[in-house]
Amino acid sequence: MNQRQIWNRRHAEEEIGSISPSPFLDEVAHLLPAPGAAIDVAGGAGRNSIWLARRGFRVTLADFSAVALEKAVGRAAAAGVELHPLELDLENDPFPAGPWRVILSFNFLLRPLYPRFAAALAPGGLLIVSQPTVRNLERRSRPPRPFLFEEGELPTLIGDLELLHYTEGWTSGDHHEAHLVARKPGDRE
Repeated sequence: MNQRQIWNRRHAEEEIGSISPSPFLDEVAHLLPAPGAAIDVAGGAGRNSIWLARRGFRVTLADFSAVALEKAVGRAAAAGVELHPLELDLENDPFPAGPWRVILSFNFLLRPLYPRFAAALAPGGLLIVSQPTVRNLERRSRPPRPFLFEEGELPTLIGDLELLHYTEGWTSGDHHEAHLVARKPGDRE
């Protein structure tokens, strides 16, 4: 069974993660640019995509699980918003060019994407990231080390983006996470 089949089965058989948006998004909502096109990278069943859509963004939800995308579209409809599903293997397919006003990357780590994120942002656009760090292994066995940031690593990956917010620490859900918001320089709408 390949990774896509595994994730499709997991999404079909169980509720993966929360259906509520990440509390981190509410913390940084005041930094959001004017609504426009946004993409939720590996956004699963859409919990954070729906949060963005409720704020007026045209949200593309990119994930390689067709089952997760189907769930997300149904949840969005029930919430009175629309999502644009995009079945995409981010390890092998090109990253959608944008320009994006917001790129969300929560609980998905593929380091080679970071230069592509910066290139795909519109001027004044935001990159918003939440990802566990290696300290998470002190209390949890998952995700495994290859999918964890080293402490202090995330800001080193954003290139010329302007760092607006960065923290690392234990969440109320007992995960050690790095949280980042960075803006692409240039005119803002």
